[in-house]
Amino acid sequence: MRVLGIETSCDETAAAVVTEGGDVLSDVVRSQVALHAPYGGVVPEVAARDHARAVVPVVREALSRAGVAAADLDGVAVTSRPGLAGALLVGLQAAKGLAWAAGKPLVGVDHLVGHLLAVFLRRGGAPPPEERPSFPYVALLASGGHTAIYRVDGPSLDAIRELGATRDDAAGEAFDKVAKLLGLGYPGGPVVDRLAATGNAAAASEAVPAVMARKESLEFSFSGIKSAVARHVAKRGRPEGQALHDLCAAFQGAVVDALVQKTVRAARVEGVERVVLAGGVAANRGLRARMAAACERRGLALFVPPFASCTDNGAMIAYAGALRLAAGERDALDLAPETRTALPRVTRKGGGAR
Repeated sequence: MRVLGIETSCDETAAAVVTEGGDVLSDVVRSQVALHAPYGGVVPEVAARDHARAVVPVVREALSRAGVAAADLDGVAVTSRPGLAGALLVGLQAAKGLAWAAGKPLVGVDHLVGHLLAVFLRRGGAPPPEERPSFPYVALLASGGHTAIYRVDGPSLDAIRELGATRDDAAGEAFDKVAKLLGLGYPGGPVVDRLAATGNAAAASEAVPAVMARKESLEFSFSGIKSAVARHVAKRGRPEGQALHDLCAAFQGAVVDALVQKTVRAARVEGVERVVLAGGVAANRGLRARMAAACERRGLALFVPPFASCTDNGAMIAYAGALRLAAGERDALDLAPETRTALPRVTRKGGGAR
């Protein structure tokens, strides 16, 4: 089975052709980073308009690289939720038009499910079986818009359960906001990660508090650490040189420690021996290293997708769609965009007693 996947949920226009076994035949991603950089974040209207310009060329390129025509496909998958409404609508309309014209089945995919299953993608040949997890596993999904821990018992919506999520900012959002405070540009995550590698976290530890360190909780809150950095900058000004590296190291260390500790705790509570990293923040080198060390200490098997499978891409959407098609599922041409995920939430946004 060969499925075309289209992803336009936020600021990447992406398309890919993937088999139901996870083999990536092509994967094309057009980033909008340069468009949004002057604004310090994603502007929804700008994103939607650029998707409209790019989606057809990107889909054509994906089909060309895979060496297939629309008539050769077994179905079309598209991100239908969650995301920016206008951006989702562009991808949906393109997918509907292609599916209708080629007489192929259409399936909508939840963007978060795509990330949670991206670890099964096979790029450049099939990896050994031990590099792909079996169900169940505990997954940390951390990106610019989402941060949550899930128990994944299978690929369907009813087999995925949220164990804990952020009450406010997502981890990637906190990275971007702190980078903006420090004058590091957008997107900030990769820059903070690079500077943190040569920083001494202990030298700036007084400026950065622990992230929601309650041992019994699997929830996160990143607004406090963001505010602490803002107060530090307001009092002392933007750091430069080694002081900037040290502050980045302290900030990243606090965020990563919270992500690692709560994910490992979730695996222990659930009695699951496999841990998966997913989402754009999974590309962070500090997170990868600390999660690997923590899992090794506790005898857990860690599975981390390659960088190309962590950030938003069409391959994860195509694969999740292929599994839906293989299960006999289809969506009608009146499929509508939804800004919220279909996965049930257990974490309530905002502060206050729980």
